[in-house]
Amino acid sequence: MSACVPTRATDPNRTERTHPPHSPPPTGPRRFRIAGADVSASIAVFLIALPLSLGIALATGAPLQAGLVAAAVGGLVAGRLGGSPLQVSGPAAGLTVVTADLILRYGWRTTCAITVLAGLAQLGLGCLRVARGALAVSPAIVHGMLAGIGVTIAIAQLHIVLGGTPQSSVPDNLRALPAQLAHVHPAAVSVSALTLALLLLWPRVPGRAGRLLRKIPAALVAVAGATAVAALAGLRLPKVDLPSWSNHALAGLPEGPALGLVAAVLTITLVCSVQSLLGAVAVDKLVASRPGLSARVGRSRLDRELLGQGAANIVSGSLGGLPIAGVAVRSSANVNAGAVSRNSTMLHGVLVVIAALLMVPLLELIPLASLAALVMAVGIQMVSLHHIRTVTRHREVWVYAVTTLGVVFLGVLEGVALGVAMAVGVALHRLTRTRITHDETEGVHHVHVRGQLTFLAVPRLSRALHLVPHGADTVVELDGSFMDHAAYETLQDWQKTHTAQGGTVEVAGRHPGTRISEPQAFTGCRCRPWTPWRNHQCDRPGSTPHSEHAPDGTDRRPEPDLTGPGGASGHELARGISAFQRNTAPLVRSELARLAREGQRPSQLFLTCADSRLVTSMITSSGPGDLFVVRNVGNLVPRPGEESGDDSVAAAIEYAVDVLKVRSITVCGHSGCGAMQALLSSEPGGTRTPLERWLRHGRPSLERVADDSLPWGRLAGRAPEDSVEQLCLTNVVQQLEHLRAHDSVARALKEGELELHGMYFHVSEAQVYLLTEVDGDRVFDHVREAGLPA
Repeated sequence: MSACVPTRATDPNRTERTHPPHSPPPTGPRRFRIAGADVSASIAVFLIALPLSLGIALATGAPLQAGLVAAAVGGLVAGRLGGSPLQVSGPAAGLTVVTADLILRYGWRTTCAITVLAGLAQLGLGCLRVARGALAVSPAIVHGMLAGIGVTIAIAQLHIVLGGTPQSSVPDNLRALPAQLAHVHPAAVSVSALTLALLLLWPRVPGRAGRLLRKIPAALVAVAGATAVAALAGLRLPKVDLPSWSNHALAGLPEGPALGLVAAVLTITLVCSVQSLLGAVAVDKLVASRPGLSARVGRSRLDRELLGQGAANIVSGSLGGLPIAGVAVRSSANVNAGAVSRNSTMLHGVLVVIAALLMVPLLELIPLASLAALVMAVGIQMVSLHHIRTVTRHREVWVYAVTTLGVVFLGVLEGVALGVAMAVGVALHRLTRTRITHDETEGVHHVHVRGQLTFLAVPRLSRALHLVPHGADTVVELDGSFMDHAAYETLQDWQKTHTAQGGTVEVAGRHPGTRISEPQAFTGCRCRPWTPWRNHQCDRPGSTPHSEHAPDGTDRRPEPDLTGPGGASGHELARGISAFQRNTAPLVRSELARLAREGQRPSQLFLTCADSRLVTSMITSSGPGDLFVVRNVGNLVPRPGEESGDDSVAAAIEYAVDVLKVRSITVCGHSGCGAMQALLSSEPGGTRTPLERWLRHGRPSLERVADDSLPWGRLAGRAPEDSVEQLCLTNVVQQLEHLRAHDSVARALKEGELELHGMYFHVSEAQVYLLTEVDGDRVFDHVREAGLPA
């Protein structure tokens, strides 16, 4: 519960505005309401889900109604009970290969029973709270599994696209492909080509008309367009056949070898669970990118999501539906369409039920070739070039490749098992692969260790260390993330012996004397990244943060600079550069090389004060290439036409918006701003010095504070400390208004391609506040764990 804060705390002569008291709780029954955003989002998801559900059912060889049953149950049951409110569940392309194999091996009714048993297994796993364990699976294995399934789907559906019938496995389909190409069905190929063309071109329709047309899902347009053309041209093609619901096959008792059934249940459970949980995590990332939504929706509860998916699979299997999992395409469409609660997911399930009961005549006009082309396109998209580049960059391409090939040629469970074995082998290889070199440069001996330093590398480490002569200056560079006890003892013993013999030893890349395999005892500084700088004052354990004396009473203030101007500071600068080249540069060199090749593509323009205490990369946890930063005195944005020869800020804004295509602009103020203090003490009309001429761009902020009709900036949890802080807060609000007056910003805002954010950093509290609007006021609130104000 937040306390009401006066909006004019800094002026005692003004009357404080307070919020009216809370009204008494309603006594009547609570009405069930559905937000308009949820209604529009549910329609968008329904239009995507309908053709995809039919296409996936066709690809598996199941009755086509099974896809509609799974879509409806996924929306209603998983949507209501699941732990990810905005994730949409239903028949997933990632389950196509597994389900098709089960239908071919055991028949449809036993496959439904396997789905029910897999749902029960998911319920058990959810009760055991092991959902987060699925996230321990290497992303390379997951992406490889999905890529293998995508290849299998695409090759199988290619036969239907060409007018034939797919075989039971990828090798059989590949062997039958030459004969199929020799007997192509022109009508099927034409309809399929039209479907693929619409899928590809519809999202690329240019102009304002394109922005309006793109609101209609490409999948719906492709299938509807191909169906209309086939009907008007009178093409004779196999079409969707939906038998009467009275003849719909339900689950039966499982029949088959017990071991095979157990393996089938485990496979369905594994694929459904991993895909759903990873999908829930992906949805959380999408939600976090929408300002204000994460506080309303909250993060996914993975154990509850597993329980919801289990319940949905039990119901779907019992009613004769396909296995259910979270579906990335529908979930992302749901979030992007503006959904704000689980009502959109549930309403989409209701729409599927209505379509299955009332739209059968329309659905039976759809050519099977069009659905096959749609599913083939989905399969091709599952082989993501982005994922391939990612696993290559992380040196896990072999894990990805082995998993993909295993799924394609052996099966999903076998492919995943091979991927896990390959991942373990790669991890062991990395752990045991250590390169140790020794060289001498200008009388200094360098021993460089690349890789993990374990007991297996101790003989080579000892051999390299004994190449160093007695009494020599030595640098030991450790380029790895792990050192076990045996290696640590070897290095420490040699260091003590070498030092006793008159030599020197510097351990670079690790803090000397730190046991990596044991917790580090903080006997020194807690702020190592900033310790080289002379204005750093270390807070040691047991000391008072702002005291200038240690607990024993000794003075611990920085030593005075006795070397003259530039002496000590130049030395510290050189030390900092040296530390960067030695410790940081080897870790970031490949990433900076990539940025140098590809150019900068920042997502945000960050406009802040030039104050030396604001470290933008620290308070935003950003790195090279993330932020396009503009800094000036007072984080000011001159209004267009008032620059008077200084166009630097306007030029940076235009370049960031029009050339770099940033998605957001943040104006960040801070506590104790010297520019705001100078602005308060300045005389009206004073523009004699360059600083006074620049600060005139902040006078609208002073006028805003003095104007009762304009909303100020204020803190949500407390009143501003003084008039300076009030001006700092209000200045951020005013500079955002100046931003909106720039042509490039106004145009991007109108087209929905840009967002503006306000931020306030309290230096002494190390606390970041984000600007929100509450009851017409501009309020700076704390940043919660999800990344957005509460």
